[in-house]
Amino acid sequence: MIESSLHRLAADVIAEAAAQKVTVATAESCTGGLVSAALTAIPGSSAVFTHGFVTYANEAKQDLLGVDEALIQQHGAVSRQVAEQMAAGARLRSGSDLAISITGVAGPGGGTAEKPVGLVWFALAGPFGIRADRKVFPESSRDVVRLLAARHALRSLKRGIALSV
Repeated sequence: MIESSLHRLAADVIAEAAAQKVTVATAESCTGGLVSAALTAIPGSSAVFTHGFVTYANEAKQDLLGVDEALIQQHGAVSRQVAEQMAAGARLRSGSDLAISITGVAGPGGGTAEKPVGLVWFALAGPFGIRADRKVFPESSRDVVRLLAARHALRSLKRGIALSV
């Protein structure tokens, strides 16, 4: 059910981006390319989808997206600040109108009291600036957290398209 909703959302994002002539890019950590895969599964996506950065390691976030190492050390990779820099870096380096970033703790391990399993930060960079939001998905399954995060990212992209025209 979640997978089919991903497909429908991705199709809506591609259709809306094409209609509005808006290009999109992704910067994914905990979702490992799920959002990019969902978007590129849609025929015609090449007209609007420009780049998909999978930056799972902190070094990849720094090298590919320009995330400041000091920021990662100070706030951690799963933080508003890193999500914002990931989105800004993806938008800048891709030349896209919009870029969404996703960084979180998918589990089953790695969670802490401050950053529990299921915590995911999202940021959307566009002509309106950068908007970040935080979700804590209650599911303990890694696959479910990743799918719910991908679905939320696609919804954010859809809203961002409306904001950028």
